Amino acid sequence: MTGSRRSRKRSGAWLIFLLVFVIAAVAAAWWKSSHSANTSYSKPSYTSNPFPVMVQGKWTDAYAQGTKEGLLIPLEIAQQLLGDGIHYEEKTETIILTTDTKVLHFKTGKLDATLNQKPFALRFAAKKVNETLYLPVAPLTELFGVKAEISEPSAIVSLFKPGEAVQHAGVPDEKAKGIKLREGPDKSYPIVEDLPAGADLRLWGETDGWYQVQSKSGHIGFVAKGGVTLLPVETITADITSEEPFVAWKGRGKRINLTWEAVYSANPDTDKIGELPGVNVVSPSWFELIDGKGSISSKADAGYSAWARSKGIHVWGLFSNGFEPDRTHAALAAYESRFKMIQQMLAYAKTFKLQGINIDFENVYTKDKENLVQFMREMTPLLHEQNLVVSIDVTPKSNSEMWSVFLDRERLGAIVDFMMVMAYDEHWASSPVSGSVSSLPWAETSVRRILKEDGVPADKLILGIPLYTRIWTEEPKGAEGVEVSSKTMDMDAVKDLIKEKKLKPAFSEVTGQRYVEFKEGNAVKKIWIEDAASIKARAELAKKYNLAGVASWRRGFESADIWGVLDKALQSRP
Repeated sequence: MTGSRRSRKRSGAWLIFLLVFVIAAVAAAWWKSSHSANTSYSKPSYTSNPFPVMVQGKWTDAYAQGTKEGLLIPLEIAQQLLGDGIHYEEKTETIILTTDTKVLHFKTGKLDATLNQKPFALRFAAKKVNETLYLPVAPLTELFGVKAEISEPSAIVSLFKPGEAVQHAGVPDEKAKGIKLREGPDKSYPIVEDLPAGADLRLWGETDGWYQVQSKSGHIGFVAKGGVTLLPVETITADITSEEPFVAWKGRGKRINLTWEAVYSANPDTDKIGELPGVNVVSPSWFELIDGKGSISSKADAGYSAWARSKGIHVWGLFSNGFEPDRTHAALAAYESRFKMIQQMLAYAKTFKLQGINIDFENVYTKDKENLVQFMREMTPLLHEQNLVVSIDVTPKSNSEMWSVFLDRERLGAIVDFMMVMAYDEHWASSPVSGSVSSLPWAETSVRRILKEDGVPADKLILGIPLYTRIWTEEPKGAEGVEVSSKTMDMDAVKDLIKEKKLKPAFSEVTGQRYVEFKEGNAVKKIWIEDAASIKARAELAKKYNLAGVASWRRGFESADIWGVLDKALQSRP
């Protein structure tokens, strides 16, 4: 009995010893594996096909086609690099490349192209392979300065944008045995490549004490921070001929004082216009889109243009979409119709000796936002080539799909020379509530939002100001409440009414302008007045934000004193 008990004790002790031994062995193996470097080599997955494409030290999951000068890259990668600079229309297989000064147009499988309307021969054509469109790199290099490297012998393609800053690092000479490029940020990861002393690397990031790098062979991976030293930053330069940028006319050192000339049928008799002191630009509403194919009607008048030139006033012809959304959608949808519009505007500008074009597209479907931006990208370089100033009218920001949301003010502001914010019609003609056409706080908010939220430079923004007002009629409508209607009035008509009715306007702190109301039968009449005081306040607002100037809607609504008041307030220095 006693011997048996001793035997069991010895057996239990042995099992405990064996268990401890096994645990220690496993722990030792784990410690060794976790603290010793992985010496195995791996072949990166991106090398399964030739010409994997790398951008900023990362594989794009895409491959290039062709070699050397004939290299082609997927459309998506080109767009990732150049954004709005590349536009593709699948229906017609049309590709349009746009820069600040160039518009290159070509089609899939074709070497014939046009560059700024002139014939241009591509060396290599775009092509489709298994539903992927490939673009030749050559025009991307020639127009945008894109740099493409094909590393040997790996056949890895690396793409860079001009202006891109790339940090370099090197393996120091004292690392005689070199270092390892690994798949991940830890020495337990397999080796991608041996890097000798003196190896130059592009550095793309940092993770847990490891640098994410790309070697001269094009391979990407990680190296320990202690294994390299930082070298100077490389700035990718564009190997293209630089051109003088277009400089928009800015009124000979003065702020722009533009007034729109509304031409509904016949042009005005210039002998009856009189002097316009301070006005340095007129924008007559001469041109209108009349169909979805891009045809434009013209009411332009050479006599009016000559009259303006004789006064030292520039003429920026207004091109409207007629506020017709379906027509606009069709015209913007295809390169051919957009180009037709551009060609006509260039011809009209030459015929009538214009100095600029003012684009006024309103009541547009939100789905046409991208195509409107593309239209301006295609039009602006060609107008600039003819020394024409390009401007566009935008509404204050709101939630209205057709009147505001379709406008990508940020991207449009980067393209055009000037952007007019039409800071009026706060209360429009059919508004269910009576109110100011443009209260000063509302106008200021409209300006501030575009400057801040959309990043449009102040020296591009022009404040639109009203020379008109509305007389509002509020009539009791029984149980239904009040019926509101309005009628547009020019400044002189308001003055005459105030005099006739012997009214005494009062200043409204809320709107920043004078206000008057009176009864007529059961109706209440209300007017928020536009006059010399409100116009001066608007000029001061433009100066407060250092805007490019003002644009008034429209000539003919003003009283005789307005131009002098506006000129003095606008051009005086704070």
